[in-house]
Amino acid sequence: MGQRFLSDSKKRIGLLGATGSIGTSCLEVVRAHSESMSIDLLSAHSSWRELARSAAEFLPQTVVLTGVQASDVAANAFPSSVEVLYGEEALLKAVEVPEIETVITGIVGAAGLRGTLAAVEAGKRIGLANKETLVVAGSLVTQKAVETGSVLIPVDSEHSAIFQALACGKREDVSKLILTASGGPFRSWSAEKIAQATVANALDHPTWDMGPKITIDSATMMNKALEVIEARWLFGINARQIEVVVHPQSIVHSMVEFVDGSVMAQLSPPDMKLPIQYAITWPDRIAGTSPKLDISQTFSLDFEPPDLERFPALALGFEVADQGGTAGVVLNAANEVAVDRFLQDQLTFPEIPRLCRSILASHQFESNPTLDELLTLDGWARQEALRWTSSTSHSSPSLTAPRC
Repeated sequence: MGQRFLSDSKKRIGLLGATGSIGTSCLEVVRAHSESMSIDLLSAHSSWRELARSAAEFLPQTVVLTGVQASDVAANAFPSSVEVLYGEEALLKAVEVPEIETVITGIVGAAGLRGTLAAVEAGKRIGLANKETLVVAGSLVTQKAVETGSVLIPVDSEHSAIFQALACGKREDVSKLILTASGGPFRSWSAEKIAQATVANALDHPTWDMGPKITIDSATMMNKALEVIEARWLFGINARQIEVVVHPQSIVHSMVEFVDGSVMAQLSPPDMKLPIQYAITWPDRIAGTSPKLDISQTFSLDFEPPDLERFPALALGFEVADQGGTAGVVLNAANEVAVDRFLQDQLTFPEIPRLCRSILASHQFESNPTLDELLTLDGWARQEALRWTSSTSHSSPSLTAPRC
């Protein structure tokens, strides 16, 4: 059975990925609402100094470091009242603690899957900031949430907007979901100029301040591709009922069109604290610290269709969302490696989506994989992506794709 979520009690939170951009924004929310929220669990991969500073301020019951050992951490780095644990298995057990009501999953990439799934299995309310969880294992996670009573509340600004707009009507009356995209730093660049883009160019996002992986994904529009896949599972909607529109101001975070033609949108200045706070307080709303939209000032809202020729990664998202099965895990794994290789100047910018399409085309598709099969394919796709070059993109892979 899932937990009952009581609106009149102090919200006790487990924060996975406390030192990343989502984690630090979540801590700002809790800091501003310390009378109604507390942190019971903090986790990080290897940034133990930053985690120790947060532990000293918020005094959680437990902290978990998954990427270092006790011998790597300075003695007395953490307050004596805080239990310090190490390793992924410790994290999986820590999220099951009954006192924790909400788990915010801010770990970037597929590394966040097991922690999120453990929280779902424990029937927690999930503030889902890790889109890769549903990209990789959407069918498994959503089915498990139904079984345990876990509530999946999106923290991505686009999915949070849809989650809020859906409250304006019945699910059966939804015509389509419209995800907005900033267009990234290359929105107005020609295909020829994009082909010459450097790492510095790709990291220069015009609207959002994010980590390097997510920022590169925004530049390729792979982030929007992953969000299309996430929306397909999160909202249980046909992939062909999802659209993407480029909206450079990032004020309209996404929209829902109903069958009568009404379009409901959520608007606010770009600030991740707002969707994080709503994930914690839902179905209630409380005063927040995020900036508010000043409609007394003149401003414009622009929308334009995405260019799939200049941004082929987005086309991959629609294809994979439609396929389901093992396509999501392969796309996500290949992209994570491709982005890392681009950041290390091992790939050109246009080679990121080319690599992803090549690895997708060479894998053995399965429509109903188990978690073990997904994890096996994740490893296979990463190895293939590490060895990929443009010259081998049309040749057979060196490693046999696992048959699920």
